[in-house]
This record gives sequence, C-alpha cells and structure tokens, in this order.
Amino acid sequence: MTTPLRIVAVSGSLQQPSRTRALTVSLLTGLERALVAEKRDVQSHLVDLGEISESLARTFSRASAPRELEAHLRAIETADALIVASPVYRASYTGLFKHLFDLVHHETLFDVPVLLAATGGSERHALVIDHQLRPLLSFFQAHTLPVGVYGSEADFHDYRVSSQLLSARIALAIERAAPLVAQRPRRTDVQIAA
Repeated sequence: MTTPLRIVAVSGSLQQPSRTRALTVSLLTGLERALVAEKRDVQSHLVDLGEISESLARTFSRASAPRELEAHLRAIETADALIVASPVYRASYTGLFKHLFDLVHHETLFDVPVLLAATGGSERHALVIDHQLRPLLSFFQAHTLPVGVYGSEADFHDYRVSSQLLSARIALAIERAAPLVAQRPRRTDVQIAA
C-alpha cells in the first residue's frame, strides 16, 4: 500500500455555517473520490478559520502559535495538494485568511498544486480568484491550478451547493486537478529553516 497523499483544504470564512465551508468541503470530497478512482490513497485535513479564528487572531508570530494552530500550519506546509477558499470582503480575501498565510513558511509550498475557490454575494466578485488569491499563492511559488471555482449567494441553499452551474464548475475543477495531483509523488522533503 502506498503512503497517502495529504490533501489540505483551507476554508477562510469566519462564519458558521458558511457557504465558503460548503464549497470547500464539496471540492475536498470530490477530489478525494477522484483520487481514490485514480488508485491513490488520500489523507485529508480541513483548516476552518471559523474554528481557529480566536487563537489565530492572538498569534502574532510563528513562535507563539498554540499547539492546535501549529498543527494546522504544518498540515498546510506539508500538503501534497491544497484547496484554498475565501469569502470576498471588500474585494479581497478575509484579513485572518491572509494572517494565516503570513504564518506559513514562505519556502514550503514550492510547486504544490493549489485549487483556488471563493464565494461572494454576486458574480461581480468572481475575479477575486485571479486578482487576489492567485497572486498570494504565487508568492509561495505554489502551482495554482488554472480552473478556479467561484460561487455566489444564489448558488447555495441552506449553506449547501444547490445550483447545477456551480456543481458543474466543481466537477470541472476536480476533473482537471485530479490527474495532476494523482501523478505527483508524495512530498517527503519539506524542511523549515529556523
């Protein structure tokens, strides 16, 4: 049996329940299924900002990160693939979402495939994926996948994906991401310099 691929999903919403979390979980579940179909074992991890917001807001440096937050940061840094999603606030991702990535070591995500996603009140915020999320992850020299997924408020009902168009976008993103992630060897060389 092969060592499982580590898939880490980050939901950047502070609200619970959350459309962003629903989209993130849909992408994670879909990618897990697709990778199992590709004969890959998967170990998944969800980082939900709504659950860690208080400890994250009180952490001003990596050295002071509490144990639970440190575990989430290490999961991001050692992931074989990432799903990264944020709601749109004032035309960008949330402040605590950015703060989380401020604590991620800048040399740990080289070439890691990242599926980008976002949610917002209307379609006019859809460019947040290319104008905000993609540059942030490009700073880390991660491999941002070409197909991102954006969901507006109309695509959800009771905090569940309800529109066929959003379901189709999710399916397309997974279809394009799964073969690339499946063929990657598991990362074993993640070192963090002091």
